[in-house]
Amino acid sequence: MTGARGRPRHRVRVVTVAAVSFLLLLVAGAGWVYLRIDGNISTFDADGLSKDRPGAGASGRNVLVIGSDSRAGGNAELGGGEGDVGRSDTAFLLHVYGDGEHAVAVSIPRDTLVDIPPCLLPDGGWTAEQRHVMFNSAFTVGGSAKGNPACTQNTVERLTGLRVDHTVVVDFAGFSAMTSAVGGVDVCVPKDVYRGDLNPNLGSRGELLFHQGRQTVSGQKALDYVRVRHGIGDGSDIGRIQRQQAFLSSMIKKVRSQGFKPGTLLPLADAATKSMTVDPGLGSADKMLSFAMSLKNIDLHDMKFMTLPWRYDGNRVAVVQPDADALWASIRADRTIDGKDAGGKGAGGKGAGRKGAGGGPSPSESVSGAGVKVSVRNGTTVDGLAARAAASLKSSGFEVTDTATAGSQDAAGTVIEFGPGAAGDARTVARLFPGAFVRGADISGVVITLGRDYAEAPSATPAPAASSSPSGPSSPSGSPSPSGAPGGARSADDDPCANLSYG
Repeated sequence: MTGARGRPRHRVRVVTVAAVSFLLLLVAGAGWVYLRIDGNISTFDADGLSKDRPGAGASGRNVLVIGSDSRAGGNAELGGGEGDVGRSDTAFLLHVYGDGEHAVAVSIPRDTLVDIPPCLLPDGGWTAEQRHVMFNSAFTVGGSAKGNPACTQNTVERLTGLRVDHTVVVDFAGFSAMTSAVGGVDVCVPKDVYRGDLNPNLGSRGELLFHQGRQTVSGQKALDYVRVRHGIGDGSDIGRIQRQQAFLSSMIKKVRSQGFKPGTLLPLADAATKSMTVDPGLGSADKMLSFAMSLKNIDLHDMKFMTLPWRYDGNRVAVVQPDADALWASIRADRTIDGKDAGGKGAGGKGAGRKGAGGGPSPSESVSGAGVKVSVRNGTTVDGLAARAAASLKSSGFEVTDTATAGSQDAAGTVIEFGPGAAGDARTVARLFPGAFVRGADISGVVITLGRDYAEAPSATPAPAASSSPSGPSSPSGSPSPSGAPGGARSADDDPCANLSYG
């Protein structure tokens, strides 16, 4: 692998495997091709999305990608299991920065313990909120074969405080077909893997699936590669996530290396659109093409993959705080994981900055807090921080009901919590605190807890505290950091054999 200083700078024309397919529409002049792709697209019902959602962030966009392993329909032969309820063991939140030249995909382990907000059922009713349950159970709410992407989106918005602009679900059959359409994907396996590693209930070692080292996989074998968990490292989902991130990186490079030829892209676009279910905002070839073209300037090295800060909690995964809040705060502020401001708008926006970057709105903007009540908590050991924030709020017309010291004084990022019916007020408060983590909570009104980001840089866009690595602690209580990669992240141009096996 070429070193960081000598690394060739390659342009990748799209970030996600699905999105790259739609560039076909640029080079295929025949109308029937366009209509064929357009007719493949399925959407899910947006009625299930929460009415109490986070506000928009700085200038970037967030796309939730869910891998569905339902055994229904054409997936039955590939899934190797039984039942027709949609399940999801793979999910990541892709943030495309405002400059159009950086992106990060944050994987959320399936066993992560989270709160699932009320979700819409097939009969039109809504569930009660679920607390401290596995993240992947959100997709199964309602028990339908297509899963419940709206419920997963609601859960991600609750977990991160980020507004999800689009959601994409990719199923088994479609994933398998896409890997075949590009002629296979180069992967690396840290040790020999057998059929019994993919299916521990087999009762025997079974046939050899993958030999140790580099190889090219497609179809069923590609699916087996991204699904295998047992027999490598500690057999955890964390190790599997690392291999999935390496696989996506390799597939992006493969598509780019083949060039944008109709003969290559037509099968890929056909497979991708047949396999996907998307939100109505991406529900046509026009909309998908527009989204794909907005990602054309992202360099392979500036496409990052990482995992939500985590630790083991028995046989489940817990979110590590304040690391996770610091990560979401930096993403909301359009700051990359290595601290760069990537909030510039439009082509050539790298380093251009963004409107309102800083500890408050830009001089041309004003924030009116008339009628908005807010409680202020100091989550640090810095004296007078709550009073300083209260003065800023009052000068903009907010009513500060009280100031106090938070129960914990080690908050890395500033957090704004809101109760029922107060989401709009929380968004107004957030305009004075760019980069703050905004989330719903079982409280009344709006409460802001100030973090070290506000204490250390009150007049600049908050960045994650230096002591809070976005990857969490080192093993065994958190995700390990690959050598030379900031915050435990993988770049799309990294060696496919690097950092594959946790444990």
